[in-house]
Amino acid sequence: MRKTQFVNGEFYHVFNRGTEKRNIFSDFEDFSRFFQSIDQFNTIEPIGSIYENSFKDVSIKLPKSKKLVDFICYCVNPNHYHFILKQVVDRGIEKFMHRVGTGYTKYFNSKYERNGSLFQGTFKSVHISSNEYLLHVSAYINLNTKVHQLGSLASKFSKSSWEEYVGDIKNGFCEKNIVLGQFDNRAEYKNFAESSLIDIRERKEMEKLLLE
Repeated sequence: MRKTQFVNGEFYHVFNRGTEKRNIFSDFEDFSRFFQSIDQFNTIEPIGSIYENSFKDVSIKLPKSKKLVDFICYCVNPNHYHFILKQVVDRGIEKFMHRVGTGYTKYFNSKYERNGSLFQGTFKSVHISSNEYLLHVSAYINLNTKVHQLGSLASKFSKSSWEEYVGDIKNGFCEKNIVLGQFDNRAEYKNFAESSLIDIRERKEMEKLLLE
């Protein structure tokens, strides 16, 4: 029985890493496929296999199905990921994470002729129980490369929603207003997030979030 009970409209920090801390990407194709998975599997109506769908007639536009979750923030690193998700339908987070984990593992194992689990068990989750907690976790996730002090070689397989929050990206992948709407502008959020890094390290309740 999962300790965290997912409730519609609530926010959750969801994370996992490769089994035995192994990298979950070996090249840019893997990196792109993971992001394709988190995009295309986020739908109430099952899409089946991404590989099989790649052969379908792209000129046929199907109606967009309702999402399972809203993304608030994300970071993906060579051997682990963090998401802030808002559940929008019953069991949305469970269904979404199962599809992503199963689908990407099948792709990876087939490509590299391996068997077994790719991720370290079932994904981990923490309920974000206050607005203050939400803001600090958003900073932690958006600046996760700095948190883990990843070098240039590792950082080529690292990506976060930071540029969506502070850059010129107008739409992007995330529902950012829940966080950015609490600041006068993007620059104010940038200053808050960067100043939060030291605080995040020191706050005892944040220790569970660190996967190093």
